[in-house]
Amino acid sequence: MEVKAENPKDNQQDRIPKKFEKRCHNPRQIYGNLSDCSAILLSVSLTPCRVSALGKVVEYTVQNFIEMAEDKEQNEALNQEAEAQENQKANEQPSEETASTDNTSVELTAEDQIAALNDKYIRLYSEFDNYRKRTNKEKLELIATASSGVLKDLLTILDDFERAIANNETAEDIESVKEGFKLIQHKFKTILEGKGLKQMEAKGLDFDPELHEAIANIPAPSEDLKGKVVDDVERGYFLNERVIRYAKVVVGN
Repeated sequence: MEVKAENPKDNQQDRIPKKFEKRCHNPRQIYGNLSDCSAILLSVSLTPCRVSALGKVVEYTVQNFIEMAEDKEQNEALNQEAEAQENQKANEQPSEETASTDNTSVELTAEDQIAALNDKYIRLYSEFDNYRKRTNKEKLELIATASSGVLKDLLTILDDFERAIANNETAEDIESVKEGFKLIQHKFKTILEGKGLKQMEAKGLDFDPELHEAIANIPAPSEDLKGKVVDDVERGYFLNERVIRYAKVVVGN
């Protein structure tokens, strides 16, 4: 019985092409879609062996397509969930930072206001203290020099008295001496009136305890002088309508 030797070409025709076998090792990469499978089916001669092998490849490829689709959906879902979480964290973080910044700004603003008020109080206190010291100093100086103007004007009266005294040593006319003293007295009175001094009239007027000081009571010389000033022993004076000396008077009963 003859045994026919197998033709290597026949065996080569029954097998799947090497190009196809190489592709079948990684069907997830090679057969990205079903059109690739159709192209392979059309490119090879269909034998029973090849049909069986291609059927397994197609089944495996379809299963890989399903798994890839499921993995893709899961990955997209996970990616969307991760993006949502990141967006939520990103939105929460600025709000927290804004709140902390607002609180810090409020605290800083309050501290700045307290510091400003404290500085203002210190400045006002310093200014008032300086004003008080300056006022007291000016008041003391005013009191010390208040009479300087009056004294300056009265120096002329002093000069007149000195000249009158020197003249009286050799004077023989008494009437001229009397006239000289009257002139000095008139000049002195004029100067005082110019400073606001006014002589108080009391004789013959009703007794007024706000103006007069009674030093004696005597029977009234007449009925119309009862309760009135009969005589003024010491005249009173006003300074700018204010009593600076009460008149000492005698009142009739």
